[in-house]
Amino acid sequence: MKLLITGSKGQLGSEIRDLSVDFPKYDFIFTSREDLDISDKESAKVFIEKNSIDVIINCAAYTAVDKAESEPELANKTNHLSVRNLAEIARENRLKMIHISTDYVFNGKGYKPYLVDNPTSPLNMYGKTKLEGEKAMLEIDPVNSMIIRTSWVYSSFGNNFVKTMLRLGEQREELNVISDQVGAPTYARDLAEFILKKAVKAENENLEVYHFSNEGVCSWYDFANEIIESAKLNCKLSPIPTSAYPTPAARPHYSLMDLNKLKNTFSYTIPYWKDSLRDCIQKVKPTSVRVNS
Repeated sequence: MKLLITGSKGQLGSEIRDLSVDFPKYDFIFTSREDLDISDKESAKVFIEKNSIDVIINCAAYTAVDKAESEPELANKTNHLSVRNLAEIARENRLKMIHISTDYVFNGKGYKPYLVDNPTSPLNMYGKTKLEGEKAMLEIDPVNSMIIRTSWVYSSFGNNFVKTMLRLGEQREELNVISDQVGAPTYARDLAEFILKKAVKAENENLEVYHFSNEGVCSWYDFANEIIESAKLNCKLSPIPTSAYPTPAARPHYSLMDLNKLKNTFSYTIPYWKDSLRDCIQKVKPTSVRVNS
């Protein structure tokens, strides 16, 4: 089976690449925007057909949440129009497509974990363009495909909240972290494992939407506190409200997603967020950070 991984230099794409050696039965083709312009349907179609792709795993995304407010066309090009292109190619060639979306399609005004079919109402341009990508894919409905929404992604690869907290935790004695935004972190390696172990082999008639994050719930403050404690850093954290840290893009206050559809469909156990965080910190291993055993 030949798998095309778009956005392969991002956190999830990098984790899939790192895990690919454990899946010798798959033939992987990793691409980034330099190798393959998925916003150009014709060139993407030629590339996919020439390489006899069986499964498209679309990790490509415009993820700069605040910059998307001032670059809506660029965000839309990657998060919506390119997804439409890939979905159309998948439909025309009867290929499986796995597309990664986000918890930011919800407005965060709920009070219990969001189900996959709960109403969507994104607060910011990033969420709006990701939702438009979802809608395009659902409309085109490529055979045996899926959308996986995830949240608060981090990895040992790339730039992310965990690495930022480790760096700042070493450099500063005190940090303020937002405490009134609640959700669940996702270790990209855990998501990559699910995709390669289960999603690629899944058989479903219609396009399905699933939620994947690590188990549990926390605020950004809770998340940061666990990072600092796990790495044994001497940095004091103070909780602050969202109002004390204004950003160009509004964030949902509650974006915890219900994982039961995915867990029940695939009989799959997802790791608890604190356990996965410790695994990631062990891999990052900053020079002056000792990981709590």
